[in-house]
Amino acid sequence: METLERDLDLTEIIEGEEIMGPSPFGKHQRIISNLNYIIQHYVKEKTIGYVYFAPLDVIFEDEINRLQPDLLFIRKENMGIFQDWVRGVPDMVCEVVSSGTYVRDTAVKRAIYEKYRVPEYWIVIPEFNAVEILIIEDGNYKTYSFAELEGVVKSKVIDGLEVNIKDVFE
Repeated sequence: METLERDLDLTEIIEGEEIMGPSPFGKHQRIISNLNYIIQHYVKEKTIGYVYFAPLDVIFEDEINRLQPDLLFIRKENMGIFQDWVRGVPDMVCEVVSSGTYVRDTAVKRAIYEKYRVPEYWIVIPEFNAVEILIIEDGNYKTYSFAELEGVVKSKVIDGLEVNIKDVFE
């Protein structure tokens, strides 16, 4: 039987080391909620896949890399990876960066997502009202779309999705 403690476990395994992250601040939650709403509506309308949010384990390799991205998207045809948790590579992951997780999200997790070739990685930086969308090209991430303060970011993986960043940070 699952316990409440297990259901709310914020522990990630990064390169074999267990790391307990803090629970997110209210502003972080609002941004995730806004993004989830925008992306969820789009993918549901287009019937192209499903969006999930933390805490939900994404297990790339048992006992080596088990992360909990703030948001993730899985195409309908790739839903075989969704079991008790996600066991495999989602089509898109998103991290909302805080001052306490800056290095972990922009360097450490980025390297792990790149290693497993997650097709698209969104980095959201509330401090600057910025969103950067990275895609894998020749095995490495490169910026596909970026906006700061105002403007629109576009997803490559979620075809046709455009997000006005003012809607993310409102």
